[in-house]
Amino acid sequence: MTATSLETEARSSGMRRFVRRVLFSEYLVLWLSVLYFLAVLPFVPQMASVEVLRNILSDMLPLLVVAIGQTFVLIVAGIDLSVTSIIAMASVVGASVMTGDGGYLAGSPLAVPAAMLAMVTVGLAIGAFNGFCITRLGMPPFIVTLTTMMFFSGAAIWFTTFHTTTSSIANLPHGFVVLGQGNIGGVPNSLWVVLAVGILAHIVLARTVLGRRLYACGQNRRAAAVSGVPVRKVIAAAFLISGACAAVASILYTGRLQTGTPILGQTILLDIIGAVVIGGTSLFGGKGKVVWTVFGVLFLVLIDTSLKMLGLSLFSVFAIKGAVILLAAVIDAVRTRFAARI
Repeated sequence: MTATSLETEARSSGMRRFVRRVLFSEYLVLWLSVLYFLAVLPFVPQMASVEVLRNILSDMLPLLVVAIGQTFVLIVAGIDLSVTSIIAMASVVGASVMTGDGGYLAGSPLAVPAAMLAMVTVGLAIGAFNGFCITRLGMPPFIVTLTTMMFFSGAAIWFTTFHTTTSSIANLPHGFVVLGQGNIGGVPNSLWVVLAVGILAHIVLARTVLGRRLYACGQNRRAAAVSGVPVRKVIAAAFLISGACAAVASILYTGRLQTGTPILGQTILLDIIGAVVIGGTSLFGGKGKVVWTVFGVLFLVLIDTSLKMLGLSLFSVFAIKGAVILLAAVIDAVRTRFAARI
């Protein structure tokens, strides 16, 4: 072999190592977020203002909660399309409990905690139903969660018309609204809720037996079952967690809007799944972290905010976000192939 060919091979090998290092970097999306922010800043200097940055954080928080739940489901190689219907159903159920316009506990000091408990119960119940159909009946997650999304989206509308003559349930107590809108010392109250959810989710994935079992089920269910992992229970737990996270997101969204509405979260399904995939959680299962999802949500919200500030049409915003999510899915496929060759 000549010196030239050896040099060419060395360059090729070095390039492959560089590409592999970039593709598998845990902070790839964070660096992309920083680069994107700096790139659009000359065109939209207002992006660096305190008000816009605060709005970006406000948009991130509830989306991050529901995306964390979706992360658990994707880790076990599933998908949960019902999260938006959980957000809507939990919103109207909780509002019907605490609204001052004839709510079940209107004026009671227990109205707010009871409403929040009802909202979380809705998320857990729908998550448990999804898990039962998938693990016990052997139905595909896509079909199960698509069906529950359609059913509970319609059920939320019916529930609203049963409790009010308007299209939403308003007049919610201040003690609830402050969760979504209030702040302490300039720090949004919702940030503390999201921090609690994020830290707990990270601990579950990184430090518990359940976390190890979730990754094992996503990588190879048969091998996990042979190793003694209760695969059905683990997958059901992932959907339970997803439902609970969607309900917590519903609490934040409803508090911010000051009303329970059956169309809450209707347009963010692409953002939820897209943010998790952009962050690096694999569509093929077995790989994902909470911090990756944080980066993915940040990147997607930055894109959404900048495009709107540039004055692009809603169609253009959706098209560009869709292209970014598609690119993330392609990168995920390339990563999976690289990992298989190692």
